Amino acid sequence: MQASPTRPAVPPFWLPLVAGLPITLCMAVMALPELGRAYAGAYRLFFAVAYLFWIVPLSVLQRKLWQRRTVAWLTAVVLLVATYVPSVINNAIGGWAAVRVGLLPSLPLQRIFTGLDGCWLALIAYCAIHALVLHYTELQHSRLREAEAARFARDAQLRALQYQLQPHFLFNTLNSISSLVADGRGADATRMLARLGDLLRDSLERSDAQEVTLAEELSTTGHYLDIEKARLGRRLKVDMRIGAGVLQALVPPLLLQPLVENAIRHGIAPRVDGGTLALQVERQGEWLDIELRNDGVAPVDAGGERNGRSNAVGLTNVRQRLLALYPGTHDFQMKLADDGACRVSIRLPLRLAPSSRGAEALSA
Repeated sequence: MQASPTRPAVPPFWLPLVAGLPITLCMAVMALPELGRAYAGAYRLFFAVAYLFWIVPLSVLQRKLWQRRTVAWLTAVVLLVATYVPSVINNAIGGWAAVRVGLLPSLPLQRIFTGLDGCWLALIAYCAIHALVLHYTELQHSRLREAEAARFARDAQLRALQYQLQPHFLFNTLNSISSLVADGRGADATRMLARLGDLLRDSLERSDAQEVTLAEELSTTGHYLDIEKARLGRRLKVDMRIGAGVLQALVPPLLLQPLVENAIRHGIAPRVDGGTLALQVERQGEWLDIELRNDGVAPVDAGGERNGRSNAVGLTNVRQRLLALYPGTHDFQMKLADDGACRVSIRLPLRLAPSSRGAEALSA
């Protein structure tokens, strides 16, 4: 028999032994009609003790067969033989004792190999219970492995999506810095480079995190807004309203930055007079509601396309990450008005960072 390269999971050794104990109760019930006969109680007690003795080596054998992934039919044959031999030994010992106490004049040979139902069936039943325990344990481990593989796949997907954002906004920001230098605005370009360094440092420090606090996310978004303010000046107005008790709420890293970038570059920057970016975050029961609004420009193409904004990398990335992190427990909506104004609404399950839960409980 060739062993499989991956060994199957096995339960603790004591577990099938405990699972097989009720069989002794069944043996006791079957013995009730015979308890009035001489030595009947001792005889049945002997078979019960013998059963408890034999299930230990049977467990070792069955686990070895399971770990080697022996085919089912061969396992059944081996276990039938392995349970038959102890039953014959039990019969021989019981018959010898019956002869010694005078219950039988002699012990015929055929009596040793027949009438084995009292012990053989019990051992077969134990092997069946052991097989169920083995299969159930393997099923549970298989489910755990599948869940772990799914988690690793999701983590890889989220990491890839997060890495997709970094070169995206870096490319756009470097283009803005290049434009400032070309326009002779060296001071603004220098300030933008400093804020870009802060933004990249924040994103690198949190690159391995699936969730960060809203306070950390707002800090990262603030660095990006400083970059855009250096480019747009007074044309960019920011209205930020953060409700009470939400700063420690957990959100995906770089959730707001791509939305803010999309709003500014495709909505506010093309306007001659600029516009307002409004961010509102508040708690609604067990939910965290995030709403981002911005002024925009009306579509100019006959087909009614919104300048390709719905296909922006940032929006697509946010949608995919929310779907991976909160499947079925989030809401993401984007609405475009006829004048080009845009509103993005996000609802997430409200989860607070561990350090804030204790403080919230004390304050309550």
